Amino acid sequence: MPDAPLAPSNGSKLGLILKRGAVLAVPALIIAGTVGGLALSSAMAPQTEQKEDLVEALPVVATRAEATDVQLSVRSQGVVQARSQVVLSPEVTGRVSYVSPNFLAGGHFNRGDVLLRIDPTEFELRVVQAQANVAQAETTLAREQSEARNARLEADELGITDVSDLALRQPQVAEAQARLASAKAALSEAELQLSRTVIRAPFDGRIISRAVDRGAFVTTGSPLASIFSTDVVEIPISLTDNDLDVLDLAIGFEATVNNPGLEVTLSALVAGEIREWTGEIKRTASVFDADTRVLFAYVEVDDPFGAGSDEGVPLATGLFVSAEIQGPSVERAVTIPRTALRGTDRVYVVENNDTLRFREVEVTSSDRTRVVLASGLEAGELVITSPVRSPADGMTVRPVDNPSEASPAVLASVAESRREE
Repeated sequence: MPDAPLAPSNGSKLGLILKRGAVLAVPALIIAGTVGGLALSSAMAPQTEQKEDLVEALPVVATRAEATDVQLSVRSQGVVQARSQVVLSPEVTGRVSYVSPNFLAGGHFNRGDVLLRIDPTEFELRVVQAQANVAQAETTLAREQSEARNARLEADELGITDVSDLALRQPQVAEAQARLASAKAALSEAELQLSRTVIRAPFDGRIISRAVDRGAFVTTGSPLASIFSTDVVEIPISLTDNDLDVLDLAIGFEATVNNPGLEVTLSALVAGEIREWTGEIKRTASVFDADTRVLFAYVEVDDPFGAGSDEGVPLATGLFVSAEIQGPSVERAVTIPRTALRGTDRVYVVENNDTLRFREVEVTSSDRTRVVLASGLEAGELVITSPVRSPADGMTVRPVDNPSEASPAVLASVAESRREE
């Protein structure tokens, strides 16, 4: 019989159990060690310091509003125009027989100068014929008057008192008188037509352009030349309602001896040099322009090619000029730099030396460097003159007097603003 299997002893069972326990304990120890190491590393790592979010104040360039005595002025622009500009035309038909040496584009002439002549031969013949008709009519009238006197004497000699006008030749005398008047009128007309063959300058002026020359055949009303007067030029300048308030200028104003117009300084760049002329507002329009909502004032300059010129430089027509009108003086007016004005009626004020506030103001006058305020700001208040990106009412700012202390962005904006000015 085969041998029966041997049953394990108690000692073998114990060893097997220990062996299996050791195999299961190793992974558990590894996991426990890993977890413990991570916890220890986390405990020993430096803790991050908790900091509060701080808002850095924006550096801005600021200055204080000042109270100063100022001379108000208004600036505008306009184009110089001749007050009198016409197209010269003949009143008779004929061939041009004479042209003045000054009858050229740009030529100068005085009032009464002969500019052109139209061949007068035909008109001289008409005058001679009209003179003959007058002489004939005078003879006829003299004969009729003589016969009328003879008829009256005959009637008186015969003692006839009831004599008709026809017998006394009164109608014949009246007819002869009428014929003489008609002949004289025809003579006056012929002489007038003859005088119109000489074309004279209607005023002191210059020629813009000419359309004919010697030998040209012209008809009544055909253009000969375009001319303008040089005694006075005028410049229409536009004024807003605020400008009228500053200048205390009325709508429909007309200058008189007792109420002269405001003085205006006109300037323009001529031949690379700034030139200036002095004019006067002589009148204003009676209505506002419906499209632009401005009122036009008319500045006049006397003798622009002579006494009114700037050291011989005339105020020529067609020139674009800047106009500065002197207004009244204002004492202790609040002024700020032009760069402090935002848009047309807002400034940024620094309150409590660290808070930006929006402020609406009323502007009286302004130029490239300065703004004069009527209300909205007191002297001594701090206003920001540098550009502010994304401004917000109540934002924190740090005003500085020296632009070098501002941020690079602010400095770049300031530089750009100055270049634009």
